[in-house]
Amino acid sequence: MAAGSCLLLLLPSLVTALHSPPGCKIRITSKGLDLVKQEGLRFVEQELQNITVSDLHGNEGQFQYNISQVKVTDLQLAFSDLNFQPQQNLVFNINNASISLRFRRQLLYWFFYDIGSINASADGVHIYTVLQLAKDEAGRLKISNMTCNASIARMHAGFSGTLRKVYEFLSTFIVTGMRFLLGQQICPSLEHASLVLLNSLLDTVPVRNYVDEHIGIDYSLLRDPSISTDTLDLDFKGMFFPRVREDQELENHAVEPVIKETERMVYVAFSEYFFDSAMHSYFQAGVLTIELQGEKVPKDLEVLLRATFFGTIFMLSPSVDAPLRLVLQVSAPPRCIIKPSGTSVSVSAFLNISLVPPDRPPVQLSSMAVETKLSAKVFLQGKALRVQLDLRRFRIYSKQSALESLALFSLQAPLKTLLQLTIMPIINERTKKGVQIPLPEGMDFTREVVTNHAGFLTVGADLHFSKGLREVIEKYRPVPTAAAYSSSRPAEPSLDPSSL
Repeated sequence: MAAGSCLLLLLPSLVTALHSPPGCKIRITSKGLDLVKQEGLRFVEQELQNITVSDLHGNEGQFQYNISQVKVTDLQLAFSDLNFQPQQNLVFNINNASISLRFRRQLLYWFFYDIGSINASADGVHIYTVLQLAKDEAGRLKISNMTCNASIARMHAGFSGTLRKVYEFLSTFIVTGMRFLLGQQICPSLEHASLVLLNSLLDTVPVRNYVDEHIGIDYSLLRDPSISTDTLDLDFKGMFFPRVREDQELENHAVEPVIKETERMVYVAFSEYFFDSAMHSYFQAGVLTIELQGEKVPKDLEVLLRATFFGTIFMLSPSVDAPLRLVLQVSAPPRCIIKPSGTSVSVSAFLNISLVPPDRPPVQLSSMAVETKLSAKVFLQGKALRVQLDLRRFRIYSKQSALESLALFSLQAPLKTLLQLTIMPIINERTKKGVQIPLPEGMDFTREVVTNHAGFLTVGADLHFSKGLREVIEKYRPVPTAAAYSSSRPAEPSLDPSSL
């Protein structure tokens, strides 16, 4: 009974662990799948053109024949479909295709020897493949399994040459054999293309990589993809981490992004957790500090600080000839707030102002609290998500005395100008590079539109192939070993009639 009670208490936490909310979510729609089909069809054509068919040889009475050097010369794959199949599958279906072949013939009949070429055509080719998508151990999307069925309805060959009548007599044996051998090669070729070559393309999707010298990002999948008849949804962890503590986990309490749109090819959603984890990581890395000293302090602000503020409060002579140092240090991880009206970032910091006389210890003049709210413009350029920040609200106050807080009122405007003109450009320069969205190499976004929701934002876009699948795959194709190459290379047919 006690064990049952403990299980009931643990059940909510187990459910939460199994369904952690994603920080980043990607939806591919049927329109996006149509573009992938066009590029994928070209890739399939290239793969089928490289089919290697074994030599065909045999004898009928006094006739001996050898068919070799089979090459695919043309493909017609006009009737093809690529569709989503719930729950985790993609279905690629080719109907009524045709494959044109050309191969070398060798014929020996008594003392007559004939060589030449034969043109053949396989018609009514039907290929039905199902690709199962899943999350691998590293959290990367992979094609985990493939089933394939291929059939050829008809095949015929045209013969020419001295012994054309003899070949026509043997055409039944040759065409039947070639039809069988060709049919046996289609599915293994597509299986290699899917499980090896296309998976090498998926390996180019960033899963856990560094953004800069301070932080990295974890784009590992939280679970297997969810596929409906019209969409494919991928839930990514979407968590940044400081490089000094890469094993750090930030618990996600943000609203889970919900994508309802299907008009664009792809939608990418980011929750507040995505941005909060980035700012938390920078805070943990200790880089949310900006220091201005000497000539870097705007002259107008320096004059104001010396002549009015510090001269009155601290009884300091404005003629003290020592450089000023301003240190703005964030005191807690900034927080991102996403509303339908826009995105903002709340920042709490300390501003320490000191005099730094040469060859003497610094003299701290004041340490004031700073509260700011920044408006954030989120946009996508290529595959990089970027943020442009602008100062919206600014307030300073002293934790030491009410008198100092009152005196700080005159510094609100000049310090706000300091932030806008000096510090905000430094921050935006750091965010200029952005962070890459988890898409394969060679695939980019176009016509991006950002939409804000309560607790998350979505980027709707169309897809564009800046590089073909073949180009990217060839770049990352595993180098075959010499033994594998020699064993897979077809043997050259002999021209010696005695070899028949």
